[in-house]
Amino acid sequence: MNTIHTFAETVTVLDTLNANLETITNRIFNWNAILAFVAIMLAAFLMGRIFAALLRRLNKAISKQADKSDNLPTVERLRRMETIIVISIALVRVLFFAIGLYAWWVITHPTQQAGALIGASAFFGIIAGGVLSPVLRDLASGSMMMTEHWFGVGDHIKVEPFSDMQGIVERVTLRSTRIRGLNGEVIWVNNQNIGAVRVTQKGSRSIAVELFVSDPKAGKKLITEANLRLPQGPLMMVAPLEVKSDEQIADQMWHIRALGQTAPGREWLLETYALEVIEELNGKLKEPTLKSDPIVRNADHDAEARFARSIRNARKTSIKPTFSEQIQAAKRKRTTKRTTRKTPRAK
Repeated sequence: MNTIHTFAETVTVLDTLNANLETITNRIFNWNAILAFVAIMLAAFLMGRIFAALLRRLNKAISKQADKSDNLPTVERLRRMETIIVISIALVRVLFFAIGLYAWWVITHPTQQAGALIGASAFFGIIAGGVLSPVLRDLASGSMMMTEHWFGVGDHIKVEPFSDMQGIVERVTLRSTRIRGLNGEVIWVNNQNIGAVRVTQKGSRSIAVELFVSDPKAGKKLITEANLRLPQGPLMMVAPLEVKSDEQIADQMWHIRALGQTAPGREWLLETYALEVIEELNGKLKEPTLKSDPIVRNADHDAEARFARSIRNARKTSIKPTFSEQIQAAKRKRTTKRTTRKTPRAK
């Protein structure tokens, strides 16, 4: 009897599920509902395209204003606005589709409450969550990056762990990032694959070249002639080598420091090519002036200031001396005072 009763309950549950499934199918998958869904989604798509076009025009206007401005804080603020507008384009489209879905449900199911739509959305959301999990991970990663302001449109970035993936950010969405490399390649990156980002501050690399010479005039001439062989331009040498200081550090030895700027990815112009040119020009002199090989290093002012502060703080100590160490220090201080007070007798 128990087996028959259990079998009857199972059949009743299956019949109920079948009836509910048929009801949902009849309500959703019928010609009227399908045609209304297609029409409403098409209208939402067109409205999204129209608003996206307006936002893109606004974005171009802001981009032109940023290019004309010489104030760095203003440029950074306008770039953040560009990034927000680009992200808003995708959000506006999603919003129109959500409104269209709600309108379709209300039109095709006027007797149903909105709670039924919420329940159906939750059901389909669970199914879509398993199918679209990679996309959801992209959206989560993109949301965190945009919230924490990792980078923005117009920034030069280097994506980790891909050592050769670098360029200017052209487009940012919650799902992906589009980068244009120096060679013109367009690179699309899923946001979940971005482990870390290196952002080039001020859009260029500052590099210092240091020379130790026997004749300061001849050393400065080497810098001037080397500039003539370095290709200039926004994608090569952004700013030529300029002598910032020259000081005598020993007899017949001067220290010359020159600073130049290159486009990101073109550091080899100063790190390798410029040094080869300087050494070649020095070899052609009747009396070579270089005392040693030229030295090249990064010369970002903000980085140097922060590192200098870190080193100063690292040299400080918060450990108090022990009681015995304090006594010994006091004895040394008294001994020093007695020694300094004594004066030699006149013969």
